[in-house]
Amino acid sequence: MRHVVGDVPLGGSPFPPIADYAFLSDCEVCALVAPSGNVEWMCLPRFDGPSIFGTMLDRDAGSFRLAPVDTAVPAGQRYLPGTMVLETTWGTRTGWVIVRDVLLIGPWHHDDERSHTHRRSPTDNDADHVLLRTMRCVNGRVEMHMECEPRVDYGRKGVTWEYGGPGYGKAVATADGEELALTLSTDLRIGFEGGRARARTTLRDGDTAFIALSWSEHGGPETYDDAYHRLVSTADYWHEWLSHGEFPDHPWRTYLQRSALTLKGLTYAPTGAMIAAATTSLPETPGGERNWDYRYAWIRDSTFMLWGLYTLGFDEEANDFFYFIRDVASKTDGEMQIMYGIGGEETLTEEMLLHLDGYEHAQPVRVGNGAYAQKQHDVWGALLDSIYLHTKSRDGLAESTWEILRKQVDHAIAAWREPDRGIWEVRGEPQHFTSSKVMCWVACDRGARLARLREDHERSERWQLEADLIHADICENGIDDRGVFTQHYDTDALDASCLLIPLVRFLPPDDERVIATVNAVADDLTLNGLVQRYKVEETDDGLAGEEGTFAICSFWLVSALAEIGDHDRARALCEKMLGFASSLNLYAEEIDARSGRHLGNFPQAFTHLALINAVMHVIRADHDLASSQPLMEARREEVPLGE
Repeated sequence: MRHVVGDVPLGGSPFPPIADYAFLSDCEVCALVAPSGNVEWMCLPRFDGPSIFGTMLDRDAGSFRLAPVDTAVPAGQRYLPGTMVLETTWGTRTGWVIVRDVLLIGPWHHDDERSHTHRRSPTDNDADHVLLRTMRCVNGRVEMHMECEPRVDYGRKGVTWEYGGPGYGKAVATADGEELALTLSTDLRIGFEGGRARARTTLRDGDTAFIALSWSEHGGPETYDDAYHRLVSTADYWHEWLSHGEFPDHPWRTYLQRSALTLKGLTYAPTGAMIAAATTSLPETPGGERNWDYRYAWIRDSTFMLWGLYTLGFDEEANDFFYFIRDVASKTDGEMQIMYGIGGEETLTEEMLLHLDGYEHAQPVRVGNGAYAQKQHDVWGALLDSIYLHTKSRDGLAESTWEILRKQVDHAIAAWREPDRGIWEVRGEPQHFTSSKVMCWVACDRGARLARLREDHERSERWQLEADLIHADICENGIDDRGVFTQHYDTDALDASCLLIPLVRFLPPDDERVIATVNAVADDLTLNGLVQRYKVEETDDGLAGEEGTFAICSFWLVSALAEIGDHDRARALCEKMLGFASSLNLYAEEIDARSGRHLGNFPQAFTHLALINAVMHVIRADHDLASSQPLMEARREEVPLGE
């Protein structure tokens, strides 16, 4: 009996597990590709634009599939090492075929007319605005099929296809009321079925073919040779970029490299902004309401972003991101927002897309993020620590940066005594969150250090006195009877954000209160060894339902354990967390501690930033441990031969 094969993974859901998606980027747009060969998420003309392929959030919201006929599960999938080129190998009853997917990067395009979007220094490369898919049959024969059915504006509008020239190799899709035009170029023969462009061919041993989707005047390749050349050129770009990094010769090196590539892929090259994640509304709870749009740049990511990039040797990317932060900070005389659009936009109005069913029926689907208007006092600490890190790397503090610094330290001083929404952006009542106070201390402490650098002794003394006041207030009100730092001043509940206390040097790692807090989180705020950000039943976050453990919090615990000298536990937890990586070494925001399933938006920048921090902590601890051990050669010299 012949069974119909569909895109139905384990559990009967039509949605692939979140961790099974591959991530592609040209540093302006991204695409998520399911194992079935289906592009299920892609937005234009930039990361936070409306989707043209949105099947990840509704099975009728647009898709672009390339795969063998009647086969949905590939034999294997990987990135070409050191690149953002995805290679999928398919094995069928009659043969084997390799598909490679890539968002092309080409030479700089704006020689005759300056770019209207780029604000950072021009480089030698620029996004080509082409999604390229190539095929090569390596054995036997394989019948391949392609279906491209864009639905623009988050699935609201279908498209109309027309041929773009003689023959069947070029097609153009347009939608009523939309300026966007999509062009398919291929050496296959395209036909149309309503809003769907289709092609079908049989590849035999050694045969090749390509399909390119483009959305700008640059256009896609016209021949397979051209397509192959541009794919190789893009792979060379990623290899060259990665070669600028400094990676330890260690078994975990590949995790660091993939995290670095992912962070680069989440960076919007024209401005240097880094989005928190590539997606919106992937649920933190299966079928739940904790669904948010993460396609924006959070200020709090900045410290970890700069720390991670400087640690791995990517100074130029760190520089671009710092200047994006400085750009948005210089625009306001008032308080900084906690997040901005990737072009520096301040208003990120949140709305619900009720026409979309949501990933595995998790509703609502949101675009925009209402948290942009929240008061979160950690923003000043993140900003000042970023300036401090940048200044240390540059041995200088520009006057324009100093002006921003002065204003923002004064804002922190004026606000630190007030409650806020905290690092987790709770939608319940504001509280005196301990981690928010700690980051206000960071703002004053780093401000005082930088003032001393400029020999502004009056400000340095005043800001240091304020830092001391905040420090004393936290140590008096933010610690319970156990000597453990708590979530906020009016509770004994734990919060994983307190793991930042030793990482930002609020207290030395050998302080008994730090040790007690790290151990309390490790023992009482974990599920199967993985860290929750807080217990939902103890926290007024304004939402219903449970959530998974936060990957970033588990990596914070690794770093904190290493800081307090508990290297064995740090290494064990790091190994465990690395074991939860997807098959492509990517991470979502959360992990279900019972099943290991990834939850939340994907891939998550903050998780990969925390991974870099944690892995480097463990590697350094291992190095220190090895350095403290006597060498085997020395032992042999001490023992006479024959004994």
